[in-house]
Amino acid sequence: MEVDLGKIPFGVDFHPSNNLVATALISGDLHLYSYSADSVPEKLLQVDAHTDSCRAVRFINNGQAIVTGSKDCSILATDVETGSPIARLENSHDDAIYSLINLTESTIASGDDQGCIKVWDTRQRSCCNTFNVHEDYVSDMTFASDAMKLLGTSGDGTLSVCNLRRNKVQTRSEFSEDELMSVVLMKNGQKIICGSQSGTLLLYSWGYFKDCSDRFVGLSPNSVDAMLKLDEHRIITGSENGIISLVGILPNRIIQPIAEHSEYPIEGLALSHDQKYLGSISHDQMLKLWNLDDLLQGSATTSNNQTVVVDTDSDDMDVDGNPPMSCKGTKRKNASNGNALSNSNSFFADL
Repeated sequence: MEVDLGKIPFGVDFHPSNNLVATALISGDLHLYSYSADSVPEKLLQVDAHTDSCRAVRFINNGQAIVTGSKDCSILATDVETGSPIARLENSHDDAIYSLINLTESTIASGDDQGCIKVWDTRQRSCCNTFNVHEDYVSDMTFASDAMKLLGTSGDGTLSVCNLRRNKVQTRSEFSEDELMSVVLMKNGQKIICGSQSGTLLLYSWGYFKDCSDRFVGLSPNSVDAMLKLDEHRIITGSENGIISLVGILPNRIIQPIAEHSEYPIEGLALSHDQKYLGSISHDQMLKLWNLDDLLQGSATTSNNQTVVVDTDSDDMDVDGNPPMSCKGTKRKNASNGNALSNSNSFFADL
């Protein structure tokens, strides 16, 4: 199934319990679609959400609302049923919002173009934490719920770890050779996988955040812009060349390419609530919904060109110590040391 969105999409997210999918567009619009196995997706809502590009979208409050973040620095909450604005914060960040993720049922995190990460309480409508941790855009984030730690990747080439219990930046990795674009937690939280602009996957061991323990260099010569955890051993990657691949982690291998967007960069990946569908968006202006069972047929056969890298770190430590030799890189900006601060800004201005 596919939908021509008419504009380049920057964000995609599935409803947590219903067959609904939302997209955020470069035009500032929010689109909401319903889907089923035997029909073309139906557009339910088209909301003029922002005055500039809408870069990120997430369902919140058990799917009752959709939150979007924009280049215009605003965050908007929209009612799923009516499409009406619930609340808006015009100046949520000092710079354009780049990324947005859910943390708990009542908290989300947003990252901006200048490396600032903020945590918001959606019920109290307030900012809980501010971490000025990076020197460039916050490309992606993931949440370790057991440890209450928020991990972020950035265009400055570093991985950050923010401790939400202590309201402080716990650590930040040394600079990698190029921009880090995406991040997922694997192996029951023991491994952090980062996609980079060069196509290399960087593997960090939990507790050894300063430098990566391994590199998987055989995935792609193109930027790995999106990653999605399928299970503890496999991820789905989306690359700048439009290829979506199923990748095994430790042992590191390309299991198989599973889909594509005609050589257009992949902007986002998401899984439906029942994990029956993979959603992908790309610069070809298309939203594609793939039947995951069909994609994974024959996935036990690995690519003949797979590259396997042996893990060198132990997994049982939770503190930085004696990391491997550093591979420092210089900061590079694509054309397209922080302390935690409390912030009492209103989450959304009353409408």
